[in-house]
Amino acid sequence: MTLWWWYCAFVAAPVLRIDHIQIAAPAGCEAAAREFYGVILGMEEIAKPPELRARGGCWFRCGALQVHIGVDREFRAAKKAHPAFAVRHLDDFRAELLAHGVRVTEDDALPDARRFYAEDPWGNRLEFVEAAT
Repeated sequence: MTLWWWYCAFVAAPVLRIDHIQIAAPAGCEAAAREFYGVILGMEEIAKPPELRARGGCWFRCGALQVHIGVDREFRAAKKAHPAFAVRHLDDFRAELLAHGVRVTEDDALPDARRFYAEDPWGNRLEFVEAAT
């Protein structure tokens, strides 16, 4: 074992938490991002730093974390890798997504978890789990 391993294991790990997640989207995604992540999912849009605005995309607050929608010029939807969002009232939330035409895929593979998958406007996989109360 190295000295670095011992330091991390018993003193202080250098990685503290996740600061933000980034979800890729195609150029021109901003209006759809604001509608989906802002209006439908109810996340608050936050200003991107001026130095990054020219890159496109937009940022949202989700609890204590941030969700960055970033433009990828060679965009391909993420079909496996995905964030998982904890939500209240999972059944009502699912119904709201369906009412907005969002495709939902049920998943009961974990016996002690209530969850489903959905896709954002560009086909990226998102997981929604029942928040612990």
